[in-house]
Amino acid sequence: MIQIAMATGFLLILIGFYAALTQRNLLRMIVAFSIADSGANLVIIAVGYMNGRTAPILDGTLKASDAVARIIDPVPQSLVLTAIVIGVGVTALMLAYAYKLYEKKRTLDIAQLTELKW
Repeated sequence: MIQIAMATGFLLILIGFYAALTQRNLLRMIVAFSIADSGANLVIIAVGYMNGRTAPILDGTLKASDAVARIIDPVPQSLVLTAIVIGVGVTALMLAYAYKLYEKKRTLDIAQLTELKW
C-alpha cells in the first residue's frame, strides 16, 4: 500500500512538472503546479506511514515507554498540513497575478507576453 501511494505521488509530480513545462497557458501552468504540489504531499505522507501503528494520541492507557513502538511520528503529517496551507496561498497569489495580467494584456499565452524578455 505504501509503494502504491509513493508511486502515485511521484507520478503526480512528474505529470505536474511535464504539464508546467509544455503548456503555454498560464492557468494550465498553475493547475500543473498544484498537481505537482499534491504529489509531493502524497510522497511525504507515504514516507511517514508505518504499518501496525496508531495515531500519536497519548492517554492513561498507553505507557510512555510503549508509545515509541506503537505510534506514528506526527512530524510528516504536520509538514503536509503546513505545505497544504502554503500551497493554497501560493496558488491564490499565482491566480491573482494571472488575473491582473489578463486584465492588462487580454491574453494568458506566455508566448505573447514578451515585454520583459531581453
